[in-house]
Amino acid sequence: MPQQEIKAVLFDLGDTLLNYGKVDTTRLVMKAARSSYNYIKDQGQPLGSFASYFLRYLVRLRIHHFLSECTGRDFDALALLAKVGAKEGINLTREQWEQVIWHWYEPLCAQTQVERNLVETLTRLKDLGLKLGILSNTFVNREALERHMEAVGILDFFSVRLYSYELGMRKPDARIFRVAAEKVGEAFENILFVGDRIDKDIRPALKGGMAAALKNAYTNAGKATPPGAWRISEIAELPDLIQKSATRTLQSAPA
Repeated sequence: MPQQEIKAVLFDLGDTLLNYGKVDTTRLVMKAARSSYNYIKDQGQPLGSFASYFLRYLVRLRIHHFLSECTGRDFDALALLAKVGAKEGINLTREQWEQVIWHWYEPLCAQTQVERNLVETLTRLKDLGLKLGILSNTFVNREALERHMEAVGILDFFSVRLYSYELGMRKPDARIFRVAAEKVGEAFENILFVGDRIDKDIRPALKGGMAAALKNAYTNAGKATPPGAWRISEIAELPDLIQKSATRTLQSAPA
């Protein structure tokens, strides 16, 4: 890791702060669809059979996910579901659609793990005077993600929370890292980016001049750590690493 003064830490979300792990996609999607279907039905809305609901929404979500991979622009799943629903005569308030997207997300939330001492670790980082932020590629609306983070007690640590679907670009696009640096209010060389993806988190962060820490996850298992990056097993390692880095930086500074 290059000797540089860290003043802010930006985190990826999935499999970094929130450890989703490998998932049984078919099971989770079926459970999510059933939960959201039951909620909409309970609001007295016209739906038809569960099978037709499941197929209609799943096809649209998959098409938009494919397009986002091609274009590098994520979509807002809540806005998509509300648009489709309106065309089919479903009349819900914004708050009710937020509940719908929560029902789609909740099965994944329920199996997510977070580090036992994550709150204590984030507190230590804040006590070091560091600014903390989130930069995540996602099509899940912020209402569901931030409800999840609030439930595990970490939401308020992050004054900057950036989601790709709101920005019209996604990692590894260099522009999204520039936006994040501007929002957190620090130069690239004073920011540490922490993520689980080498291709979308670590390499573009290093290329832009940030420090970087690769968090062990199934997404990078067996892959070499890019030169110049730390590798960590837990977020809990960061405070000591940053403090040691700061000490080396001071010691190497010209008198």
